[in-house]
Amino acid sequence: MFKELSVERADLEELLSRSDVISIHVILTEETYHLLDEKAFKLMKDGVLIVNTSRGAVIDERALINALRSGKVLGAASDVFEKEPLPADSPLLEMQNVILTPHIAWYSEEAMAEQKRETVLNVKAYLLGRNPPYAINLNQIKESPKIVRV
Repeated sequence: MFKELSVERADLEELLSRSDVISIHVILTEETYHLLDEKAFKLMKDGVLIVNTSRGAVIDERALINALRSGKVLGAASDVFEKEPLPADSPLLEMQNVILTPHIAWYSEEAMAEQKRETVLNVKAYLLGRNPPYAINLNQIKESPKIVRV
C-alpha cells in the first residue's frame, strides 16, 4: 500500500529531521505527552512549520516558545493548548509567527451538519440491531444490553 501511494515509512526522529511542515494528529497518552519536546525540536530542520489540532500537551509549550524565538520553528498554528483557555500572559499571544484559535478550528456549518448526520446514522443502525458505521468501540456495543429495540 505504501509503495502504490508513493509513501515511505519513517520513525519519528527521521520524520522530524526531514519534514518542512509537521502537523500533529494524535491522541494524548503517556506516550504522546510532550511528544514534541526540546529534544524533538533540536532534531527538526531550521524554519519548520508546526500545526497542532490534536491535544495541547502533545507539545511542550515552553519548548515550542523557545524554538519559535530562536527561529528553529518559523511558525506555528494551534487551536489546542497545554492549559485551556490559554493564559493571558502566554508569550504565544504576542508572537507574530503564531496563529491561535480557541479550540474550535473544526467548526463550520458543513462540519456541524455532517456531525448531526453521522449521529443519526449511528443511532439508527444501533436501534435496528446493526453495527453503527462510525462507532469506534464495537466490542463494547456488541456486549451491551439492548435497552431499546424498534
